[in-house]
Amino acid sequence: MKDFRNVSFLISADRLRSLPVDSGAEVAFAGRSNSGKSSAINAITSRKGLARASRTPGRTQLINFFVFDDGTRLVDLPGYGFARVPEAIRRHWGKLIGEYLAGRDSLKGVFVIMDVRHPMTDFDQQLLNWCAQAGLPCHVLLTKSDKLSRGAATQVLFRVRKQLEELSGDLFTVQLFSATKAMGWDDARTRLARWLDPGGLEDESVAAH
Repeated sequence: MKDFRNVSFLISADRLRSLPVDSGAEVAFAGRSNSGKSSAINAITSRKGLARASRTPGRTQLINFFVFDDGTRLVDLPGYGFARVPEAIRRHWGKLIGEYLAGRDSLKGVFVIMDVRHPMTDFDQQLLNWCAQAGLPCHVLLTKSDKLSRGAATQVLFRVRKQLEELSGDLFTVQLFSATKAMGWDDARTRLARWLDPGGLEDESVAAH
């Protein structure tokens, strides 16, 4: 499997014209503020400080790009929802994310991060609707799954899977994840590798049909 540890910061951008050249392959991570997005990125890459986790929701206010040694990219999108930021900035984030998702040719898929205890908020569903309209596959990580019993977490997984099927058919997928207990790390890495590797994408498409 691809070694995700060989990754480094590339650039931060607060507008579309500042993004890297739209070529190659990249995968984005998006989620409501305080959903555990930064911790998930750090866990998947085995790089503790790659994405800066914070107790203050909304710390990620820019689109942050990281590049792997093969030139593919990981993209950390601004947290959305209940961030303690001015309304004007929140609107700017929403517009920026929407335009990025709709117009980025190199974007191969989106990891949508949801706290397993509070999944499928209105903000999550808005993001998923944007992706569905753009034909972008999404993989939902139900983070902090160690906070629930196995049975309760599995019930949430089944419920969210059904909701995703209603939204997109087989375009969206979901799994349980915990950054602190190493739950679901390998599954998430496999998904990320398939999206970043054109050959993996072809294999997945054939398998789906």
